[in-house]
Amino acid sequence: MPKAQETVLEIDLKALQHNFEYLKSKLKPTTKFLAVVKAFAYGSDPCEIALFLQDLEVDYFAVAYTEEGIAIRTAGITKPILVLHPQTVDFEYLIEYDLEPSLYNQKILNEFIAKLSEKQIANYPIHLKFNTGLNRLGFWHTEVETIAKILSETTTVKVESLLSHLAASEDLNEKAFSLKQIEDFKAISENFTKQVGYKPLHHICNTSGILNYPEAHFDMVRSGIGLYGFGNSKKENPFFKPVATLKTVISQIHNIVPGESIGYNRAYKTDVHLRSATLPIGHADGIGRPYGNGKGFVTINGKKAPILGNVCMDMIMVNVTDIDCNEGDEVIIFGKSPNAEELAGAANTISYELITSISQRVKRIFIK
Repeated sequence: MPKAQETVLEIDLKALQHNFEYLKSKLKPTTKFLAVVKAFAYGSDPCEIALFLQDLEVDYFAVAYTEEGIAIRTAGITKPILVLHPQTVDFEYLIEYDLEPSLYNQKILNEFIAKLSEKQIANYPIHLKFNTGLNRLGFWHTEVETIAKILSETTTVKVESLLSHLAASEDLNEKAFSLKQIEDFKAISENFTKQVGYKPLHHICNTSGILNYPEAHFDMVRSGIGLYGFGNSKKENPFFKPVATLKTVISQIHNIVPGESIGYNRAYKTDVHLRSATLPIGHADGIGRPYGNGKGFVTINGKKAPILGNVCMDMIMVNVTDIDCNEGDEVIIFGKSPNAEELAGAANTISYELITSISQRVKRIFIK
């Protein structure tokens, strides 16, 4: 691998394939696989990731918002694309680009039907989300009959799937809650099928659901974080390979004498001699202020270098007193070791937040 000469995010497509194949190995051959590529494919690159996964024969894709779906559709994705949180203002574009909405209350269902009626469109694929305990989006189980009545009065839509979302599938201390969600979803699905006279796809499992609740794989599963290299548990993490490695370089090294301070607001003051290295990456690139003042760290020549003082917009300073390094040397922010989960934990957050925060101004490099 060539050494970094600037701040870059390396995206390892072989690691992505490994993660996909590992997750697929947990499924029955008939279970469909939906790849989640929202939030710039968890901070990487949605178009490159989606095109690669399409070649691996993923069955479905999911994004959060319509604009994200348009981006991967225009990049060449021909597989179905589920929009998890559509907004009524985007219905025109959603239809134009053949995107499939997840509808979650009667208001949005009726408004989408009205838009299709206006365009004289029939049998447009939709997905219905039911709330089984996450309490974020979704119809209630008591609305099944009302939904069935609405559907019986129109030919504009055809329900492709019913879905719900596990709230704590990674936490085995909450197993009873997850099992209750699964049972509630099964009851909703059975009632819906009875009411409308046909059986859509059913799916509730996210990455941790795939790993911990094989009895709930149903017709399709959805994976986001697992594809990008995290199994959400000490037991599973070794089987995954982080896809993204964030690298930068040392711009300058300073010899700091006792009594001097480093960075904004003089947040770090030293009473000893030390060497600091300045790196061209900051909170505008996704390394937020919570990583400052010794909480976060980088790796230089295999050794940890704690962040000194406050994180700046475009730079951080790190302690390299005990590290043999020079200006121009490569720096690892996160990658395979330490990975994003380890760095995120140092700032009391999670890998999801860290990897999705990496700015689009950071150059992406693809390793194929």
